[in-house]
Amino acid sequence: MSGYGGLVAALLADDGTRPWTATVPRRLDDVLASMPVRARAGLRGAAAAVDAYAVARTGRRLAALGSGERERVMESLGARTALAPVLDLLKVPVLLAAGTERLLHEGRPGPLLAPPDDPPLDCVPAEEWPARATADAVVIGSGAGGAMAARTLARAGLRTVVLEEGHHHTTASFGRRAPLDRFAELYRDGGATVAVGRPPLLLPTGRAVGGTTLVNSGTCYRTPDHVLERWRTSFGFSLAEGMPDRLDEVERTLRVATQPLDVLGNNGLLALTGAERLGWRAAPLRRNAPGCKGSCQCVVGCPTGAKQSVQLSVLPDACAAGARIVTGARVRRILVDADRPGGPRAAGVRVRRADGSELEILSPLVVVAAGALQSPPLLRRSGLGSHPGVGRNLSVHPATSVAGRFPEPVTAWEGVLQSVGVEELHGQGVLIEATATPPGMGSFVLPGVGRELRRELDGADRLATLGAMIADSPSGSVHGRDRTLIRYDLSPRDSARLMTAVRAMAQLLFAAGAEEVLTGIPKAPRARSLRELDEVLTGVTARQLHLSAFHPTGTVAGGADPSRFPADGEGRLRGVTGVLIADASLLPGCPEVNPQVSVMAGALGVTGG
Repeated sequence: MSGYGGLVAALLADDGTRPWTATVPRRLDDVLASMPVRARAGLRGAAAAVDAYAVARTGRRLAALGSGERERVMESLGARTALAPVLDLLKVPVLLAAGTERLLHEGRPGPLLAPPDDPPLDCVPAEEWPARATADAVVIGSGAGGAMAARTLARAGLRTVVLEEGHHHTTASFGRRAPLDRFAELYRDGGATVAVGRPPLLLPTGRAVGGTTLVNSGTCYRTPDHVLERWRTSFGFSLAEGMPDRLDEVERTLRVATQPLDVLGNNGLLALTGAERLGWRAAPLRRNAPGCKGSCQCVVGCPTGAKQSVQLSVLPDACAAGARIVTGARVRRILVDADRPGGPRAAGVRVRRADGSELEILSPLVVVAAGALQSPPLLRRSGLGSHPGVGRNLSVHPATSVAGRFPEPVTAWEGVLQSVGVEELHGQGVLIEATATPPGMGSFVLPGVGRELRRELDGADRLATLGAMIADSPSGSVHGRDRTLIRYDLSPRDSARLMTAVRAMAQLLFAAGAEEVLTGIPKAPRARSLRELDEVLTGVTARQLHLSAFHPTGTVAGGADPSRFPADGEGRLRGVTGVLIADASLLPGCPEVNPQVSVMAGALGVTGG
């Protein structure tokens, strides 16, 4: 039996009248089991603190209280603003579990059509791979950069092996399981990766064949021209020169097109309505999802096969050209021959299997595409991370969400997950996107506890949600060798941009007809007009927002200055021959847009495509 039953009953005001609430504690246990030890410990501590508060007030723990007593305890807790962060920490996993159980009990349909068969991949579990092998090229990571690098190298005739720490998941497997059941397997740390700092940021990244492309929104922005010009002139990132042609190739590969209106869903249509009434620039997003059915499950694997993540669009071509993918393979280190004439040279990789045994693949070319959060620790483990720029220069697109309550049902989770881009403030570093998720799985946290939170849950179908990400300064760093530690502190400029984003999203929702806006800020959770919003936001800072972050970049940046950049402008790691950087860590500055296409175009250039 779950030890969180009393807490769940208190947070959700469970009075026994709704069958789905009884199964939330067990689902919560599953959510917590997928999280890293430190995250679980923090949540246990927060839950214990709430229970201790109940004992101090009533002499009994939450599980021993009746519904009325629990409600009084929660009302008292909710009135103490200093405890708001503790309650919000607990609400995130509880709402995840509650959203899933409600979805299942209410019998909302999944995909209406059986998914097509996935294109074949040559995947071999690490346990079945020989202890010693050779290759012409080894690619570490199967996400956006790794997949494109593998395709290019295999097509050039090189015997190419792709190493992936996660596992291969098929489209058919997504359709057989509830969204939350897929979450833990598809994300590193069960989706609970956190950047510590002021404030902490949730920073989810994928871990599976296909990497984060498997769980992203499918939004495909081209790298803006002014960003490419800055990378070229300010950083000496010579790959920027040929990016437009490579971006064209990536868009063809992913079958990128503007999302048609008929599957946007009400969430996207309301964003377009608000923008039109304000005279703001907005349009349906360009996505890699031809034939999208609007199942709103992009972030846990598309169950219809419409989204062309790289395990459907790039890796099949790589395998057809001879590449092989080893799954469940954590690369411990890049092997280096330090005594070769001309200086150190890549010699292969050493890999750890899940059972702790190891294998080696000898190769003169190693492509690092483990992602901006994992590539720096890998280089340090390999004795290749001594450059002072390794792990620094981290940008993460800090993001926040706002919801609007409308008089009629919106049912935001029916339609495209990320559907509309509002670019009116993009020149000021703020990109707004209409984004909805399966119930409870978004970064927006409903206000209140007890009966107030229950009312919000019951009225969630009338909410439309917007998210905004900002073009940030490189304010973070990645530390560690075996265990990754991420540090990120918001700069004052970026804090101001986030507050600008909150007001702009609220303005858009009011223009679309929202009766009320939910800010996600415990101190100022709701407003019924823009004037009231300005009043409640007085004195609020970005550190009081519910923040998440996406698209980490820049931690093994490429550029012309050897003292500043660990890699050169062509993606070659300095200090060693035969090691290329082909993931988001190579980008020298914030891309200011969803970066999948930029990363893939960069990898194409790094490997000679």
